[in-house]
Amino acid sequence: RDIDVHFHTPSEVKAAVTGNGRADKAQVTEMVTRILALQQKPPPADAADALALAICHCWRAPMIARMAEAEAMAAEQRRKYQATL
Repeated sequence: RDIDVHFHTPSEVKAAVTGNGRADKAQVTEMVTRILALQQKPPPADAADALALAICHCWRAPMIARMAEAEAMAAEQRRKYQATL
């Protein structure tokens, strides 16, 4: 179906949201609440984790896109070089 799938480690998500890759669940929940300007903390703890993952991906998406472009350009250059051999 051509759906992009991305992977972010727990420490990447924690670092993106709190600035500390070793933050605990309470710190992540607090920062998600602040970043999204929520009136209260997301009810189940897993909801805060899911929101933190979404925030991390939104912030990292431009870098991921640039890396994909660079990899595509490198592959094209490699293909052109190998064609000359």
